[in-house]
Amino acid sequence: MTFLPDRTDMKTTVFSRARLAGLIVPLLMSAGAWTATLPALAQPAPVVRTLPDFTDLVDQVGPAVVNIRTMERASAKGSEDGAMDPEMQEFFRRFFGVPMPNLPRPGRPNRPAPQMPDEEVPRGVGSGFILSADGYVMTNAHVVDGADEVIVTLTDKREFKARIVGADKRTDVALVKIAATGLPFVKVGDVGRLRVGEWVMAIGSPFGLENTVTAGIVSAKQRDTGDYLPFIQTDVAVNPGNSGGPLINMRGEVVGINSQIYSRSGGFMGISFAIPIDEAMRVSDQLRASGHVTRGRIGVRIDQVTREVAESIGLGKPQGALVRNVESGSPAEKAGVEAGDIIVRFDGKTIDKASDLPRLVGNTKPGTRSTLTVFRRGQNRDLSITIAELEPDAVAAAGGKPAARGSEPAKAAGTVQALGVTVTELSDAQRKELKARHGVRVTAVADAAARAGLREGDVILAVGNTEVTNVREFEAAVAKADRGKPVNMLVQRGDMVQFVLVRAAR
Repeated sequence: MTFLPDRTDMKTTVFSRARLAGLIVPLLMSAGAWTATLPALAQPAPVVRTLPDFTDLVDQVGPAVVNIRTMERASAKGSEDGAMDPEMQEFFRRFFGVPMPNLPRPGRPNRPAPQMPDEEVPRGVGSGFILSADGYVMTNAHVVDGADEVIVTLTDKREFKARIVGADKRTDVALVKIAATGLPFVKVGDVGRLRVGEWVMAIGSPFGLENTVTAGIVSAKQRDTGDYLPFIQTDVAVNPGNSGGPLINMRGEVVGINSQIYSRSGGFMGISFAIPIDEAMRVSDQLRASGHVTRGRIGVRIDQVTREVAESIGLGKPQGALVRNVESGSPAEKAGVEAGDIIVRFDGKTIDKASDLPRLVGNTKPGTRSTLTVFRRGQNRDLSITIAELEPDAVAAAGGKPAARGSEPAKAAGTVQALGVTVTELSDAQRKELKARHGVRVTAVADAAARAGLREGDVILAVGNTEVTNVREFEAAVAKADRGKPVNMLVQRGDMVQFVLVRAAR
């Protein structure tokens, strides 16, 4: 089938073109004069972007990057009568992470191997960079941890035995010293100026390949992967052996120490993390002065504040650090901090997330008088606190003791059917054992309470922003709660406190 044009439309088209020609021709004739009168902004120049050239940066920073080898003393045993060769054992240790057992060769008895003198064997390979011309070198704490000898190799192939000045496992920063002068050293940059999307470069010794250069961009800042450090995330290729090497910006300044990778295979997967250089310098200054790092502590265990909890208690947005436990005799207890408080500011600095608190407190000198702002029962309160010293490498105890189950009979009991929780008042013995000044003890859970995670033996300290000291107050607080929203309960389990949101059945 052939479609013929509609002649009415054709006439209209011809007529329209004629009219358009009469309009366009004069415009074309005056185009030169018209464009001459256009302002400069009407003719934007095309933006030309090119990939960065790192060659000058490598020449500038490369000589200050070092290779670090570590050695450890081990008792070597002969391989007579079938024991696996020491070289093969070292191969398995380095590439599989565990020593291979001494298996006898087929057809030979497994006789005891003769003892030989202790010898030093390779332990690991890492990277580092020179901070000063007199031989101070920064690297990761895990690079030198457990080493009996540290050997630093410069780009000019000179080797030095290094002395470990100090190492801080919490931040994974270490400082070593070599006996040399007139060394090339790095320039320290300003992490505050570092922007997401900015080009950065790494130099290190991945898999022992010295002075390997890789590059990428800053993927994110303030990544929380540790208690005391907000890491810089990049897509720079970092592999085992890069640890301790510098992360360098396009101005040739060190902005971080390459420290960790995210990997499911042990190799690079596009995500690597660097310690911000400002944090590392604070640590290295203390290591240089005293060989160790002094940190502040206040004696609380904390947790994140969820959006639902923040909304249910009137905090608004999720911020601050939820206090789950207050250590007995700690600065926090002396200052009046209570389990269930939410610390929203420290010395006037806002606590956006829980991990901000240990960093701010840790960077405060012990003995300093500081101010904590806590959100409690719907109101902010300022508490004065004296910072104590955190014990070196102290590890906080995990978990809490089981909830107390006193032998005295309960004074009274009550049931709130809508929430599926049965409670009883605390006996004097239970209050003393739990160190609880108020609250009611859960004796049974069902329905909404069970779904929310309440357990028998839990102690409910508050409903919403209302403290409860007995069953009657508990029932009254629940009755006043808006059943259209989750009912927020402050619950003590063992020696830890948490918020539990119970959604009432409708």
